[in-house]
Amino acid sequence: MSHRFRIVLSRLTGEAPPHGRRDFHVQKGARDELGIDDAFFTSGGDVVFPTLERSQLFAALLNEKQALAPAQALQASQVNAMGLVHEVFHAVIAAWRAKVAPEAFRSLQRRLSDQLGPALETTLRRFLEAFPPPAVYRGSQTPDQYLRGASAGVPHREMVLEELLLLWLGNQNPAYAPIRAITSDEPLRNDPGYLKVIQSAGEHFANEPGFGPNRQTLLDLLLAPIRHAPDSLSAQLEFMRAHWGLLLEGNRELLRLLLGLDFLSEENRWLARRGQHFDPQQSPPLGPQVFAGAEYEAEPERFSPDLDWMPRVVMLAKSTFVWLDQLGKQHGRPIRTLSDVPDSELDQLQARGYTALWLIGLWRRSRASQRIKQINGNAEAVASAYSLFDYEIAPELGGHAAYENLRERCAQRRIRLASDMVPNHMGIDSAWVVEHPEWFLQTDHPPFPSHRFDGPDLSDDPRAAIQIEDGYYSKTDAAVVFRRTDRHTGQTRYLYHGNDGTSMPWNDTAQLNYLKAEVREAVIQTILHVARLFPIIRFDAAMTLAKRHYQRLWFPVVSANATR
Repeated sequence: MSHRFRIVLSRLTGEAPPHGRRDFHVQKGARDELGIDDAFFTSGGDVVFPTLERSQLFAALLNEKQALAPAQALQASQVNAMGLVHEVFHAVIAAWRAKVAPEAFRSLQRRLSDQLGPALETTLRRFLEAFPPPAVYRGSQTPDQYLRGASAGVPHREMVLEELLLLWLGNQNPAYAPIRAITSDEPLRNDPGYLKVIQSAGEHFANEPGFGPNRQTLLDLLLAPIRHAPDSLSAQLEFMRAHWGLLLEGNRELLRLLLGLDFLSEENRWLARRGQHFDPQQSPPLGPQVFAGAEYEAEPERFSPDLDWMPRVVMLAKSTFVWLDQLGKQHGRPIRTLSDVPDSELDQLQARGYTALWLIGLWRRSRASQRIKQINGNAEAVASAYSLFDYEIAPELGGHAAYENLRERCAQRRIRLASDMVPNHMGIDSAWVVEHPEWFLQTDHPPFPSHRFDGPDLSDDPRAAIQIEDGYYSKTDAAVVFRRTDRHTGQTRYLYHGNDGTSMPWNDTAQLNYLKAEVREAVIQTILHVARLFPIIRFDAAMTLAKRHYQRLWFPVVSANATR
């Protein structure tokens, strides 16, 4: 392929990069030659991969356009991993600048100006011409105009120097061989200023304090995973996870790093099962296959190694609403939100040696759960902490802003926050029940003909009515399903209540159907959302996700010779 372009994969979420950083740049000629569909581009001109499926589509496109044989075909997980390496590099540089050398790139620019003079401008301009940011690509700015600007307070010259550095790093990485033709820095190799920038940067950063677990210079730190495993993307990502966990803690890059490792592992397993090379027309499924042959029978445990802080966690559990009420009485003033928690209480936790605070009941709860309890005679009841409307911090606790306030104050005392995540059910009036009723285990008729659903409508939503079985109120029967009626079409569904097999069903919950790939994906994304907020998660009734447990509980197999 004669045209060359640089690929830096965008954030998996599809969010705009911080400080206007451009995570995927394509020369116009290469884009036209490959015929990359506009769906890959944002309105600003960036190529993004908001989902892993988009990585699959892009890999298939490259394989088709380059007419690669199956043995040389590029895997979607490789595309994802290559971009992830670059993204993590950006995150590490950001952490280094924040903690060690805030002015390093500014002083590097001055050093290069003294050394190269006008040649520096030529190098920066050639970079922008070869790998144009959106404004330059669209022609709304010239390279010189772009260089005079800034984004979010960061001068574009500094941003371009960082991109130059990462372009060079990518070309030092042998694991990028599958896409070397499209990531080559050849357009800049004849520019003497390009390598001078890299050389001078290495010398300049060597005079800054060391960073990372081994107190290395910035360039040595970034080169470490490449030197550790030159030919293996998965080993490089694993090295970053193991050695840079603390550097990335609190950043989404750490979660994406773990996801990237899983994607590589799952795709390789899929290829091994097929016993053949990658076929771009037959991408592997993104979700697990439930109850599928031998893989269903074998469910070996897989544990990731602990980060250095994990074995030393000393955690205190607090029922959030009860704790705030107790603090209010203790301090003689209303303490209703997370931001109201006094600093003195956090100081006391730190002094007692606690390194984690598990806040039970943080999420927005089901209104129906509270109403059921009140109808049964408990006028002061609150909703169950495990019957949820959605995974947003409860408004009564001050919402996300109050959570951020408490998290920051806890972090200052080296106290991490922990939370629950309920993977197998939602509240009966949750947003998912209203918007995606097909995601839940259900039937179109009551499983017991004698059951009636004539009690109060527990839904506040104009789209759907929710009623539980009447016998629950009269204490003559146990709830098994509840009735959901579409107020517009009149369609009636009977959704099963959540159950873990140890006791009666929970009458204020709805059981998710894990046979559906879209349900598994939605729960995975919810887990990632929770993990972005809380470094420690306690999974409620985690065994309900095991395939064998799920099968026994919801799809029991009756033996042909069972006694009748």
